Amino acid sequence: QVQVVETGGGLVQAGGSLRLSCIVSGRTVSSLTMGWFRQTPGKEREFVAAMSWMGGSLNYADSVKGRFTISRDNEKNTLYLQMNSLKPEDTAVYSCAVHYRGTYYAPSAYNSWGQGTQVTVSS
Repeated sequence: QVQVVETGGGLVQAGGSLRLSCIVSGRTVSSLTMGWFRQTPGKEREFVAAMSWMGGSLNYADSVKGRFTISRDNEKNTLYLQMNSLKPEDTAVYSCAVHYRGTYYAPSAYNSWGQGTQVTVSS
């Protein structure tokens, strides 16, 4: 059974950067297609980015293109989300998950969700 744990969230000023980590156990990250999502209170989970098990990024949400980068370290069995030029509207709980079927930008296509990590961007 795959388990994931997200770390790296925090409070940052607008324009700053954070790197989120998603530590994977139970399977090798190189065998998994995975995604990052974010959610704010009262809203549905929103797709941020996804990476294919083959190693290439699948897509980014329009709102983060050019600012966020998804990557992974196979030796550390960890998925990352580098977030630059952060904006207050990026404030959310960020979660990673494992894609198992269906459209890669749909939360319903994923399982093995982590608890999430809070990112707060102050203006």
